Amino acid sequence: MDIDALALDEESVRARAEELLCILHRDREAHDGLMACDRYIKGDHDDPYMPKDATKEYKLLAKRSVTNLVPLVIATPAQGLYVDGVRTSDPESDENAQEWAAWQRSGMDKRQGSLYRGAFGYGHSFVLTEAVEDNPRQGRMRVLSPLRTAVGYDDPVNDDAPLAAIHVKRWPRHVKRDDKESEQEGIARYWDEVDEYEVRFKSFSDITSVTRVGPHGNSECPVERFAPHVDLDGRTTGLVGPLIPLQDRINQTVFDLLVAQTFGSFKVRYVTGMEPSYVLDPETGEPKLDDNGQPIEKPVRAHLTRFMMAESPDSQFGELGETPLDGYISAIDMGIRHLAAIEQIPPHHLLGQVANLSAEALNAAETALARKIEEFQHSFGESWERVFRLVGELEGNAAQAGDFGLEVVWRDMGAQSLAQTSDALGKLHQLLGVPQEGLWRRVPGVTPRELEEWRDLRAAQPDVALANGNRRATAPRETPAEPEGLSGDVIPPQPSTLEVPAA
Repeated sequence: MDIDALALDEESVRARAEELLCILHRDREAHDGLMACDRYIKGDHDDPYMPKDATKEYKLLAKRSVTNLVPLVIATPAQGLYVDGVRTSDPESDENAQEWAAWQRSGMDKRQGSLYRGAFGYGHSFVLTEAVEDNPRQGRMRVLSPLRTAVGYDDPVNDDAPLAAIHVKRWPRHVKRDDKESEQEGIARYWDEVDEYEVRFKSFSDITSVTRVGPHGNSECPVERFAPHVDLDGRTTGLVGPLIPLQDRINQTVFDLLVAQTFGSFKVRYVTGMEPSYVLDPETGEPKLDDNGQPIEKPVRAHLTRFMMAESPDSQFGELGETPLDGYISAIDMGIRHLAAIEQIPPHHLLGQVANLSAEALNAAETALARKIEEFQHSFGESWERVFRLVGELEGNAAQAGDFGLEVVWRDMGAQSLAQTSDALGKLHQLLGVPQEGLWRRVPGVTPRELEEWRDLRAAQPDVALANGNRRATAPRETPAEPEGLSGDVIPPQPSTLEVPAA
């Protein structure tokens, strides 16, 4: 949503904060909004179609028919994203030295997965950059929930930094203490391009107070949005919203299968021409009569362990076949395959059908997923780079704050075996002459700490140390620069600058 440049007076902050709260309320309560996505992630799906006079058995089967594939759709690409380091544009700087300290200080190794899952589930998630309370010259990162956070941009498509952001710490609620009821205000944090404010509100459109906390330390709003996809109108789209109709279709098919399985998946035996037995009065021995004056028949209790016999020779016994379930099973399989195709997920991730697949066939099956993850790496990578620049600005590191060539390093989470990768890297070194140390990073699962250990171990080897010493000894010495003038010309003597004391 477009938001004009923000003034620093209280009324402007109040107006913009109220606007952001209304945006958050709209996004939460939309038909396919944040709360609808949250319900489907947790497994609280809409009920399948049932007749109006459905019995308790039908309603129980409706609850059991929920086949929640949404968490698996979110987890599959999220498990392929893992930031392993950061590289600056300066080739002489030590990798992961100062820039990586804020990452470790914030515990982002364990929190980045939740950040990606939130972005996939709700369409966006957020990271706040702020100073450490005990040491204002150190920055840290905090993950913010998309269910509690909203941001505003002047140009949501082309602007990297938002003009303002709000995060709800506590919702307004009804409190009852000592038989006394009261309304507790909600509390939110609000950031603009300069300052941070505390906002108290009774509802999304009723802000009671705005209090300035102080400058947040950055030259722009310190909240960064992580969105898997942003269209040209600035709308973010996650993985769950477009998936809801297809998930409902799968649940409906599973419900139909359960109904057919419960009420029609067994054979039915029948008999015709058999005289019924009547309920007798124990005192008179005569059949009891109903309200219409007809004898009350005894129900026939058919069971698999009982034989059915009839005295009349005209009686006939028969059997009705069970309802075939193959069509329902095929329909469920087709629905899951459609879901896999739409979400670019290999079908065996959802169906679990892997049989006699070679490594080449498995890699080919995951090509679409690999391309999808690479697209997410580009989008999330740009967001992480801005976060690191904001941290550098907080810490007074001008080089990091202005380093637009900074890049995050993504761990290779592919399915290639170590033997295949090692063979390919060896051929790159032997056939193309790529330096060995330049290929270490491409080893699957290697961490930046391990890379540093490998470099230290390599430098400590006797032959490498000797080669480095010889290289330094035989390096050409730098010749002093020639004085100004043409090469080969005789430079006239310069007058002495020493002062001779008078006799």
